[in-house]
Amino acid sequence: MAEPTIAVMDVDGTLVDSNYHHALAWYRALRSLGETYPVWRIHRLIGMGGDQLVAALGGEEVERRIGDEARDRWVTEVDTMIDEIAPLPGARDLLVAIKERGHRLVLASSGKPKHVEVFLDLLDARDLADAVTDSGDAESSKPEPDLLQVARQMLGAADETRSVMVGDSVWDVVAAKNAGMPAIVVRSGGFGDDELHDAGAVGIYDTPGDLAAALDDTPLA
Repeated sequence: MAEPTIAVMDVDGTLVDSNYHHALAWYRALRSLGETYPVWRIHRLIGMGGDQLVAALGGEEVERRIGDEARDRWVTEVDTMIDEIAPLPGARDLLVAIKERGHRLVLASSGKPKHVEVFLDLLDARDLADAVTDSGDAESSKPEPDLLQVARQMLGAADETRSVMVGDSVWDVVAAKNAGMPAIVVRSGGFGDDELHDAGAVGIYDTPGDLAAALDDTPLA
């Protein structure tokens, strides 16, 4: 029998509807430190690791001056909104469908551990995941491939083990490409289909539930 596929599932923004909360949290954190950026510019970077976002948005000088404090304040701002975050339609159904097909499932979040814990409870996903990651598990964040490589390592799988990434942003797709995985994307990241296809996405769906209903047409059949 063929070895099961590893489904590396992004949590934050893919399974729970958190992207716009994160954009607003970054806006508030940065503005509190004297740096105001249009929220749409911040949103375009959500899905990139927080260790890279400040420099990508404001440049290296801003990163050196306020980067660490901005990240601390971002966590605080997310804390104030976390009760407003809800699962996306069909999120748990997708996890169940993947497991029913015999695949191994890694919930690969680069979020803060306390936020990941909240999301796992929202999804009732603890008994479904074969492994869970958080921001402390990888040296470099997306679009670097470290987190996805760690996901395989947690299962004792070799780099060549058949794996598929499910995410919501171009940063997920690029990270998957860098890790040698195909990427399937849901539209909750707010990126255009053309951007996602150009980045290398092999499939695009409105919601996790839509992907669950179409799994037979994907690398997770």
